[in-house]
Amino acid sequence: MTDLEFLTQEQPAEPPKRGLSLGTILLIAGIVSVIVVIGIAFVRSRETQPETGTAPDFTLTTFDGETIQLSDLRGQVVVLNFWASWCGPCRAEAPALEAFWQEYRDQGVMVLGVAYADDPDDSMAFIAEFGMTYPAGPDVGTTISQDLYHIQGVPETFIIDQQGNVAKFILSTVDEAVLRAEVDPLLANNGAVG
Repeated sequence: MTDLEFLTQEQPAEPPKRGLSLGTILLIAGIVSVIVVIGIAFVRSRETQPETGTAPDFTLTTFDGETIQLSDLRGQVVVLNFWASWCGPCRAEAPALEAFWQEYRDQGVMVLGVAYADDPDDSMAFIAEFGMTYPAGPDVGTTISQDLYHIQGVPETFIIDQQGNVAKFILSTVDEAVLRAEVDPLLANNGAVG
């Protein structure tokens, strides 16, 4: 064999690489991640706010350090309002909630605010700005808002009757007229289901 023949002789090919390249692995991981996120979002979208039945019970520690258990409020109508300082509609409804609280607090009505996904300092500034005197506290870890009430955004308000049942779910801002229209009949019949 001459040198020329040796150089031109076909060299055996390298065996094909086995396994996936780093790029392929990253692409697959990205696709799987997107599918998981979409799946979780789909499942969450199927969870709805409780509109009837017993209101999910929870304990809330208010910004003043008071501990409130929802089930301990049986016998009162509860206006449970989810809000956040960064929420424009929450800012719009805050004066109406405070005015309603001032008018109804001695009539067997409890207004209870739950700050959703909010910085505690910002929540306290919001409370001071609007002169909120009704009990309000942070939803630490969004357990109340997400795991129990499945809220989709803020503001959302639940009217809970004297027996602890959800009487009305309101997916929008509230004003005094809306609150009166929902609460007055419950006070008139003491929450009796008819």
